[in-house]
Amino acid sequence: MPNINTRPDAPLVDAHAHVWTNDMPLAPTAWHRPPAEASIEHFVQTLDTNGVTFAVIAAASIYGTYNDYMIEACRRHRRLRTTIILRPDHPFADMKAMADQGVVGIRLQLRNVKDIPDLSSPEYRAHLGHIAELGWHVHLHDDGARLPLYLDALEASGVKIVVDHFGRPDAETGIAGAGFQRLLRSVEKGRTWVKLSAAFRLPSEQLRAEATAALLRHAGPERLVWGSDWPFAAFESSMDYGQAIGSLARLVPDAAARRRIGCETPLQLYFT
Repeated sequence: MPNINTRPDAPLVDAHAHVWTNDMPLAPTAWHRPPAEASIEHFVQTLDTNGVTFAVIAAASIYGTYNDYMIEACRRHRRLRTTIILRPDHPFADMKAMADQGVVGIRLQLRNVKDIPDLSSPEYRAHLGHIAELGWHVHLHDDGARLPLYLDALEASGVKIVVDHFGRPDAETGIAGAGFQRLLRSVEKGRTWVKLSAAFRLPSEQLRAEATAALLRHAGPERLVWGSDWPFAAFESSMDYGQAIGSLARLVPDAAARRRIGCETPLQLYFT
């Protein structure tokens, strides 16, 4: 493993980033075509330049169930972990083999998906049971208003749940919205974490600040992790890694809480 970082302004763990190459197969439903590669080598160099020691790669929905490159990243760099996208009928024996290669969870990227999966179906119940048995988590992404569609079934399955991007609270209802409030209740049950990731994807600085404050009150830093969302898909020309680190410092000015979010909580969640 690399040496622990010494930069006081940098998180130790980036819990949400992506890697891809130009020759990876885009899914037919891909919402974005990256303008440049985000190679494993470039990502590791970016981590080193910014004093970040460990990272968790998030499976990118634009590549569907193609997971080879993310798993390769974990094989080549023990400082990395990854989530993957699988069909619910994927063989359990194959999943167990992946657990030895750095896979720590299954991503459900459901934003903009019209046909919402029935997580209470026998097929998904079996799949979620496999995920729980492996000690993996379900890495959930959707607009905040739709989170209640999934949380009951996920909580009943016994899996760990990690929700992306502040829970993406609605621009109109904000943190008072039913979806965000349901997320807070899920966190209080003890098996749900939330990523303070991709703050730039929320519609306003005020909403980012309000969501962060609410999550800190209801969840505490022991249920929060930070992620850059590198290489900032669809925001490539307006975001950089230093800005992503700076957003955490603005939103969580308390150094002890920030250390917990950027270091202790994600190390325990992903690397133990």
